[in-house]
Amino acid sequence: MSIAPSKKEQLYQLIAAQPFISQQELADQLGLSRSAVAGHIAALIREKRLLGRAYVLPDQRPVVCIGGANIDRKLRTLGPVQMGTSNPVSQHEAFGGVARNIAENLARLGLPTRLLCAVGDDAAGRSMLDHAQSVGIDVKASLLAAGMHSGSYTALLNDDGDMVLALAHMECCDALTPDYLHSRQTQRGHAAFTIIDLNLPTDSIGLLLQEAHQQAMPLMAVAVSEPKMARLPQDLHGLRLLLLNQGELAAAVGSSIQSQAELEAACRQLQQRGVQDIIVTKGVAGVTYTTSAVEHGMQHMPAPAASVRDATGAGDAFAAGVAWSLCRQPDDLGLACEYGLKLAKLTLESDATVAATISPTIFEEA
Repeated sequence: MSIAPSKKEQLYQLIAAQPFISQQELADQLGLSRSAVAGHIAALIREKRLLGRAYVLPDQRPVVCIGGANIDRKLRTLGPVQMGTSNPVSQHEAFGGVARNIAENLARLGLPTRLLCAVGDDAAGRSMLDHAQSVGIDVKASLLAAGMHSGSYTALLNDDGDMVLALAHMECCDALTPDYLHSRQTQRGHAAFTIIDLNLPTDSIGLLLQEAHQQAMPLMAVAVSEPKMARLPQDLHGLRLLLLNQGELAAAVGSSIQSQAELEAACRQLQQRGVQDIIVTKGVAGVTYTTSAVEHGMQHMPAPAASVRDATGAGDAFAAGVAWSLCRQPDDLGLACEYGLKLAKLTLESDATVAATISPTIFEEA
């Protein structure tokens, strides 16, 4: 004879099925008083089976991506680039932005994903949010900024698919202020992992670092360009991982980097400022990453060979693969780089900024 579950277990099952159910609805369905329901919820929180407000379940915590979302315009020359004259090109438009791209990769990998971005109250902004929802990204906490144009990113690629020049209009991101972040505290709370890009204002990055340090919540920052390294605060305590390329690393420390020894010294300098780990991407040469094994210094991992169709979005795919892995194995940065490089390869071999072939089983298939 089976034993009926206790009222507390019944309550837990109702919350698992309907995370936003009210305490009154729980009381009515279970025949309990509001105070009894509150007592059971408090007990489940103490047992860490619930995480507090909105009855968030531990296995349903989202990865929260905060930063840029924009329209990507990619112009690819039909022959070698000739400066100072008109070049025939092909043109392609897609949804882009570092945080948005990472969020789409993660959603396609099957992780619950939430995007906090700012778009203009225009057709481009509304289409970006609609598309994000269609691929499984929660964008309800994003900001529709009245009177602003949605961001745009225009990349000129040569006939081999490598970037020659990129132009970014990202003023919308200036609306992602500390006040905005405070207003989205509920949606940001209890994230399994938070990823930010450096399109955010400096004060907002500082706030997120402070919160991560105080609450011991994993935070990853992704650089977007050398000029925006100026937005990186001096105090990096709270930052689990910083992902950047060699030029951005040089901009972060204010000195040129010509050798591996200088690269490692620059990473140590950033670690002294508080960041736990650093990954330096080197394009086709692979990545170099910090390791806790002092005698090994930094480790290098070569990139797998790829038939490059379009380099746009490969770095964001790498970041998503790293984050996906760290959500499962938080202390294995080498494994995270391996997954990141696999996802970057798939993106390099696709014409899309986020490869449509990415799915929850893609790493098994790879």
